Amino acid sequence: MTSAAGRPTRIPLVAHPERHLRAIEQDEPSLDPAAIEHAYLRERARRRARYARVNAARNSNARFWLVLALLALLTVIVALTAWHQVQTTFGI
Repeated sequence: MTSAAGRPTRIPLVAHPERHLRAIEQDEPSLDPAAIEHAYLRERARRRARYARVNAARNSNARFWLVLALLALLTVIVALTAWHQVQTTFGI
């Protein structure tokens, strides 16, 4: 494709749209049965993935609070042990 000055342009050539559409006959099915089955399986996979994401988020929230509680308990145990050792050592 060339410009008005005769130099080639950088715009690529594109396909032209079809001028007339093919009519669907009455006895011809509008969708392929394999395409319907494929869409059904794709929707099931999307639903399963969405459920897995929600479930993983719920589990991660519970894991966070469990680890936080364990760390708090461990901190209390270490503090009480250290306090006991200080009392034993210095006779407080």
